[in-house]
Amino acid sequence: MNSAFRDIILLKEFKLAKAVLVSLAVLMIGFALFVFGDVITLAPKGFKPWSAIVGGLVFGIGMVLAAGCASGTTYRVGEGMMGSFVAAIGLTTGAMMTFSNKAIPALSGILSVAKSDLQHVLIGDKTPTGNALLMLIVGLVGIVLMFIFWGLPAIKKKREANEPMIKTENLVDSTFKKAYPWWVTGILIGIILTAGYVASNGVIGITGGWMDIDTWLLTKDSVMWAGFIIFGIIIGAFAGAYLAGEFKFRVPKDGFTIVKQFIGGGLMGFGAVVAMGCNITNILGGVPQLSLHSIVTGVCIVFGSWIAAYLLFMWRKD
Repeated sequence: MNSAFRDIILLKEFKLAKAVLVSLAVLMIGFALFVFGDVITLAPKGFKPWSAIVGGLVFGIGMVLAAGCASGTTYRVGEGMMGSFVAAIGLTTGAMMTFSNKAIPALSGILSVAKSDLQHVLIGDKTPTGNALLMLIVGLVGIVLMFIFWGLPAIKKKREANEPMIKTENLVDSTFKKAYPWWVTGILIGIILTAGYVASNGVIGITGGWMDIDTWLLTKDSVMWAGFIIFGIIIGAFAGAYLAGEFKFRVPKDGFTIVKQFIGGGLMGFGAVVAMGCNITNILGGVPQLSLHSIVTGVCIVFGSWIAAYLLFMWRKD
């Protein structure tokens, strides 16, 4: 998502952003169908405006500095990028510093008071009820509109160029060594996260997983579902990078980059705890449930990434 949002203003490129929108539509349809089947229960977050605005903006700024969002940072660890590993340490540190332990207040982080203050204001119900029918309608309408405005022109262009929609001459290379089309990526993410939401009973997120691993290392508590998500992403990223011949331990050439990524990770950790979830929890988990809190958080994450991208890459050029 870092690239998806950042590239909109840097490169005027929208393919990754389109993939995110496709995944949201698929998730809306998938969540709704499982609700109708009495398999899952929706759990949209109550709207805490200051939490969503401040947490989202800080998280968006942080993910540009860290050169990857929460999930991007995690899978790049599996690819051997040591800068991302430092960012993951910053993410965990920032989150633990902001987390508040209600059972044992003495174990709360030094920034937990700021988090509590920002989350104090609640508008509407504490536990709002999701509307599965509306989700299904929005998801289906979204798929239809994206097909009309993006799919049909792409099909026409490929037909005129006498090219296949998907190249399948070498299935192994197409699967492991080449980039997927944006719409395939969006559909796959939507299906995988729907399955993950159902299997975990609603656990979708990255920051909580890193916190879970940190707690496991420090207290010997058992690793929970969220922690295993992290292990799975890293192992899967390593396997994908190895099969593509791209795995390599890479260290940033200058110390400033390391510091910047650590700070970016710390900002993401703070923002994720304040906003009650990272980009995955709010955008891919909450927006499909039409949660106002997650929608505002997602918009602020985008704006935060644009602010950081402008200051880092565009301000001096202007």
